[in-house]
Amino acid sequence: MTHTITTKTKRRLSAAVLAAGVAGLAFSGGVIANTTPSYAQAVQVNPAGQSAGFADVVEKVSPAVVSVRVKEKIEDAADRGDAQQGSPFENLPEGHPLRRFFEFGNPNGGPGAPGQRAPRRAPREGMAQGSGFFISDDGYIVTNNHVVEGGTNYTIVLNDGTEYQAKLVGADKRTDLALLKVDAPNTKFTYVGWADDSKVRVGDWVVAVGNPFGLGGSVTSGIVSARGRDIGAGPYDDFLQIDAPVNRGNSGGPAFNLQGQVIGINTAIFSPSGGSVGIGFAIPASTAQSVIQSLRENGNVQRGWLGVQIAPVTKDIAEALGLANTHGAIVTLPDNETPATKAGIRTGDVITAVNGETVASPRELARRVAEFKPGASIDVTVWRDNAAKQIKVQLGNLASLDEASNTSGSSGVPVNPSSLRGYGLTLTPSDDGQGVVVTEVDPDSEAASRGVSAGDTIVAVNGTQVKSQRDVETAIKSASTSGRKAALFQLRNGDQNRFVALPISGS
Repeated sequence: MTHTITTKTKRRLSAAVLAAGVAGLAFSGGVIANTTPSYAQAVQVNPAGQSAGFADVVEKVSPAVVSVRVKEKIEDAADRGDAQQGSPFENLPEGHPLRRFFEFGNPNGGPGAPGQRAPRRAPREGMAQGSGFFISDDGYIVTNNHVVEGGTNYTIVLNDGTEYQAKLVGADKRTDLALLKVDAPNTKFTYVGWADDSKVRVGDWVVAVGNPFGLGGSVTSGIVSARGRDIGAGPYDDFLQIDAPVNRGNSGGPAFNLQGQVIGINTAIFSPSGGSVGIGFAIPASTAQSVIQSLRENGNVQRGWLGVQIAPVTKDIAEALGLANTHGAIVTLPDNETPATKAGIRTGDVITAVNGETVASPRELARRVAEFKPGASIDVTVWRDNAAKQIKVQLGNLASLDEASNTSGSSGVPVNPSSLRGYGLTLTPSDDGQGVVVTEVDPDSEAASRGVSAGDTIVAVNGTQVKSQRDVETAIKSASTSGRKAALFQLRNGDQNRFVALPISGS
């Protein structure tokens, strides 16, 4: 089983980022059963007394690493309810001679005869296989969500071949983590503990113990080659890149440091061919710990919800707004009736800090907000009108987010078109009075090179709402007078907002 990570935003790993399939890698931590069902207190390996290899680590952690076998139902495409829907032949009248060519069954009558649908076949059962590891002596097991997703039955196979049935405690799609539980009251399982991944350095050794291709326990080693990787898998991407032969079939398995502690959970590999090329990605232990703790306590993950759409602050945007650097995230579209809009956060604000701690990027802001519980009050620092402003926001619940789509735009005939000198833009007032519509863009202009296109609506310039070309020119002049080298245009197309900084020298 493989898990392919594909999103529209993932350009850098376009060809094939395949999730590490289904097998387990040993995770760090201790190796002796603990009498308390907790994550800590696991016995660690002392690297000082080790030989040059990894045998001591592997010997200690292997009993805590398991194979996860997942039974799932597989339905033939021909038997799915949606397979027949939309067929160009399903509306043919009963008895039509063509129907017999597009139906299965008995031509002599009875079930499945022409004019009747073939009897639905029972779904087949398939088996997927992944990896996991014990994090407590009472049977809690960590693995990937994509390993257990769609499963109906879970079997845990220990290093010595012993098998146990497990139940799914909870799963989190956003981080691709899941928690299983084996109920064996008279058994104390060997488990491993978590490392402090903030101390993990690029170049540190990594040991992976798992079950690639279902071959049984195997060990690979390598180094941490990067931190904070964004591979487009989700909103909280913060992967450790591990340069080790982590093959398909290792999903949900751990990556250990030399003390036998889990520094990350192997989740994906970069693979143009489907096999390992030595580049893998692991969920950091710090992320996994908080998610798994929530799954263990609640069966799900409770995350705070701010309710804004955000984008990076580019150098041009920072210059246009008078920011000293590109830290933070610019608000491109607060949704209607969200915690952010209720608190007064607006489109065009740049969120620079949460509770006084600077946020460097939209990704960091998303992770920071998600760390708070729903209902928590946080102080959000925004940059607006050349000054920092602090806004208190009571967070909502991300789990209850109801996606809504708002459509806007005008279909009327443009009137009074005129040209915005220097930018190569032809404009007309919007029919709804909300902004100025771009009707034509000179392909050789600065605006075109920065992505402005016909159909965009200029909503605001440097935070000032505009309804006419004169408003646009006045806002640009005001920015120039205040010493700005660029003007920040807020553009809307449909229900999407974005920001483009255009140099004032070109006006």
